[in-house]
Amino acid sequence: MPAASARRPRSYDPVKTRAAVLAQAAHVAEAVRALRPDQLSALSGLGTWTVAELVAHMATGVDGLRSGLVDPVPAAAEVALLDWAAGTASRAEGNARAARAAAAEQDPVERYTQATADFARLLADVPLDRVVAARAGAMTFTDFLVTRAVELVVHTDDLRRATGVDIPLDRQALAAVVRVLADALAAGAPGGSVEVRVPPYAVVQCVPGPRHTRGTPPNVVETDPLTWVRLAAGRTTWTEAVDGGHLTAGGERADISALLPVLS
Repeated sequence: MPAASARRPRSYDPVKTRAAVLAQAAHVAEAVRALRPDQLSALSGLGTWTVAELVAHMATGVDGLRSGLVDPVPAAAEVALLDWAAGTASRAEGNARAARAAAAEQDPVERYTQATADFARLLADVPLDRVVAARAGAMTFTDFLVTRAVELVVHTDDLRRATGVDIPLDRQALAAVVRVLADALAAGAPGGSVEVRVPPYAVVQCVPGPRHTRGTPPNVVETDPLTWVRLAAGRTTWTEAVDGGHLTAGGERADISALLPVLS
């Protein structure tokens, strides 16, 4: 199977992506400051993590830019965006340990609030062509911003479901996340026999087999942006999405449940 980085990468506007990430981080900051102690101590729905530990994890993710702006600046990017997505499972255990430690060291709400403020100040001064020393390896600044969008959008949805708080999802951030997760699916199962549609943000073809070139594809999967994010991040199952009327799949090859989730 070809490496994810072998695919022609989609381009993202760094200015729009930076604005979207800042907006989503601010939405979360406003929400977490209003959480009650019982909400923070409740389970997040992510294994044994509490909501407080989830907030601490989000703070660590936002604060990643500070640790990534090291001197000397990495000479070149080592990790492409789709390779980052493909490697999330290998970092999951370390992320869990770090979240628990962070929640124990400092009040998670204070930590997230401070991290967001620092993040905004740092973003204002980072050159758009900068290479960032991310945990997964050196990345372009734009790719790093997209990874922060993924973290923020996925975990904002986790927070919404765990607390019942209606935290807004920035449209530009959601669009970027839908696209990168759709591209990650296509990179992991290259081919053209199934078309996956997530209107209005993404259409990709995947799965080995006969390639469709004209007319209505014989194998089509279609879902909405939030359901796609949940499927790709392992927050809902294929069966749940179909039974809930949030996903349609037509054609003998259209069941791509074995390829999900994209992130772990």
